Amino acid sequence: MTVFDYNAGAGLYPCKTVNRRGSLGYKRFDSVAEALRFAIEDMPASLLRGSVLEVEEARFDGLQMRKLYEAEAYPLTRRPETHYTGLPAKVENCEKLKTKG
Repeated sequence: MTVFDYNAGAGLYPCKTVNRRGSLGYKRFDSVAEALRFAIEDMPASLLRGSVLEVEEARFDGLQMRKLYEAEAYPLTRRPETHYTGLPAKVENCEKLKTKG
């Protein structure tokens, strides 16, 4: 099993919305853990689904970000789930969220 480096620098590309006013743009983080915390806990849930996290040469979509955030190896303290409205808590049930297009 490969160990994921939560301390690596990361870039977050939030999903572009139809209404670009107030939309978030690219954001650089000193660590993947901080980027995941922002994406899951602070970013509107509607943006997570189409967002991309870039770590070195690898890219992770919203479902993958959620899985990394929920992993036992995640190094930061998580807020109680009632404080954020990210993707559903059970990643394996997220297949229902896929949209056509």
